[in-house]
Amino acid sequence: MTDLWNDLLACLDLHRSDDGETTTFEGSNQKLTYHRLFGGQLLAQFARAAALTCPDKGVKSLHVLFPRAGRSDEPVRYEVARHHEGGTFAALTITARQSSGVVATASVSMHSAEDGLDRQTVPPAPAVPGAEHRVRFDLLPWETRSTVDLDSPKPESPELDLWMRMPSAAPELAPALAAYATDLTLIGTALLPLDGISQRDAGTAFASAVTSHTLWFHRPFRTDGWLLLRQHGPLLAHGRGFGRGDVLTEDGSLVASYAQEAMLRFQQ
Repeated sequence: MTDLWNDLLACLDLHRSDDGETTTFEGSNQKLTYHRLFGGQLLAQFARAAALTCPDKGVKSLHVLFPRAGRSDEPVRYEVARHHEGGTFAALTITARQSSGVVATASVSMHSAEDGLDRQTVPPAPAVPGAEHRVRFDLLPWETRSTVDLDSPKPESPELDLWMRMPSAAPELAPALAAYATDLTLIGTALLPLDGISQRDAGTAFASAVTSHTLWFHRPFRTDGWLLLRQHGPLLAHGRGFGRGDVLTEDGSLVASYAQEAMLRFQQ
């Protein structure tokens, strides 16, 4: 776990260059056996590039498109275009490139923290499951727990409560680390109602690829306490799957939300 964790942190240490008009960042890739760049890495690096571009603001929303698969043996270059940068809000477009072309694009909204009305209407967070409900995901280098088995072929409701607790990290990395985690289990959640098929059948019973992913960050939060990813996969249609989720702290504070669409094609 430690090596994978440190590898992920190294990917968030982006190298910056400015030519007067364009700000560019370059990031290393995770050392994984995964067959292409993991989308969560790109989400995390987009979040870091935005935060480093506007250090007086936080990421409010991030909408990412993945037009082609990225290569793990080549660093990713992030080119930032500033469309607006005021006292409170900023708007950016970030383009992720490799030699093959554009591998992802992000539209980013930034916001400085303000005082104002603070209320939420969401179901309370349940208790964290006991240690007997620990689950393992190869791409998540931290503790995770759930009472739902995404690898089971038995049909279930397309709902997943996934609890996670990361090692201690700098507070400014929280949005990037949370973004990374939100990319992994939405497809598996959408597959839960299918009899005899689970996420373990990727590449055999079905082919999948994330096409777009959106995050909204509502409140500051830490990642070294328990966080709940509460997910719902309401739709499979026309060769696509759609899922959404919320991120809550252990005390039930809603700190982020996310949604994803993916190509999802089943073998005939």
